[in-house]
Amino acid sequence: MVQDVARALETEWSTNDRWRGIERTYTGEDVVRLRGSVVEEHTLARVGAERLWGLILGDEPVRALGALTGGQAVQMVRAGLEAIYLSGWQVAADANLAGATYPDQSLYPANSAPALVRRLNNALLRADQIDWAEGRNGTHWLAPILADAEAGFGGPLNAYELMRAMIEAGAAGVHYEDQLASEKKCGHLGGKVLVPTQQFVRTLNAARLAADVCGIPTVLVARTDALSAALLTSDVDEYDGDFVTGERTAEGFYRVRDGIDAAISRGVAYAPYADLVWFETSTPDLGEAREFAAAIHERFPDKPLAYNCSPSFNWRQHLADDEIASFQETLGDWGYRFLFITLAGFHSLNAAMFELARGYSEEQMPAYVRLQQREFELEELGYTATRHQHEVGAGYFDLVTQAVAPDSETLALKGSTEEAQFTKEPA
Repeated sequence: MVQDVARALETEWSTNDRWRGIERTYTGEDVVRLRGSVVEEHTLARVGAERLWGLILGDEPVRALGALTGGQAVQMVRAGLEAIYLSGWQVAADANLAGATYPDQSLYPANSAPALVRRLNNALLRADQIDWAEGRNGTHWLAPILADAEAGFGGPLNAYELMRAMIEAGAAGVHYEDQLASEKKCGHLGGKVLVPTQQFVRTLNAARLAADVCGIPTVLVARTDALSAALLTSDVDEYDGDFVTGERTAEGFYRVRDGIDAAISRGVAYAPYADLVWFETSTPDLGEAREFAAAIHERFPDKPLAYNCSPSFNWRQHLADDEIASFQETLGDWGYRFLFITLAGFHSLNAAMFELARGYSEEQMPAYVRLQQREFELEELGYTATRHQHEVGAGYFDLVTQAVAPDSETLALKGSTEEAQFTKEPA
């Protein structure tokens, strides 16, 4: 029985276009042996992974913003985005299960990102349920979520378990980075420590193994921080030899040459084991992006790439307005298929609230009424959150009440101020 299922799985790996160019360091029998006699179905993860991969292979690159809340995820989809990014930086800052504010240094509980994936999916499911119940089904609400697994929060076993948790929460894709988990830093901070190249390959294979055990074609993204990371845990890997300087730090780490050559070297090593490759950059440098893409595609012509259009860059300090306007189109021409702004949720939330709070402290109600009037204006573009009771499902649960008690007099929206004062139907 195990052997038959294993052979069928290996046949799929060798014949299905989804797995073209993907290498695994384990066998089908390894996967089947680890599944157990009952294999759970992870519907959101499966649907999301299949949709995300289809979008990546589409005519246009996938564009995504980092969502911090369920409400933000809903607004992203309502406004027309087809995918959502979930940033570990934002989890650390304002959405972790410790309830703390942290820098992006893997200080938060490892199950925090899966919990936020689940929260975003729950918000999207509710939006879908509301539309479906009211006869509107033109929006694909379950936008695939690509989530940040940081450096895996440990070794291969941690990476394996974290991938399983992401899938159980409904993540469509997951990315890992080649830093030392215990010293992990945001890619735009100093003090980053890399693990040996082959050690990170094991991380990628552990993550892929978890997805295969779950039976989900999760989109796996490999990120390298070698462009600006100048430290390495060990010189044991011969693959890293060209970049090791021989110098050591007080902590015992090895100093290495960073730069585009180091990023390319690692990107080439990771490409067979990942669906997309991403090199974290220090500036929005198109020259570096072109060089990296050309080097990867020389060896792996069809390998999709990802690019972080980061808020850590001072964009106008580096590029003119016309270059900013064409930036993503240019990246798309070079094979960058997932283009995202990691901290969009954090910056939009904080800037909007600061602006409102400052106006409210100075003017009182006129400041808030300006916001409300702006919401009315946005309704022409499809915005619906002006009717906030409806937006979160009051009408949906009225339908639940009516299903079990048709003559109920306790319906929430009937007789509400929203019904009386916000009568426009949602778009």
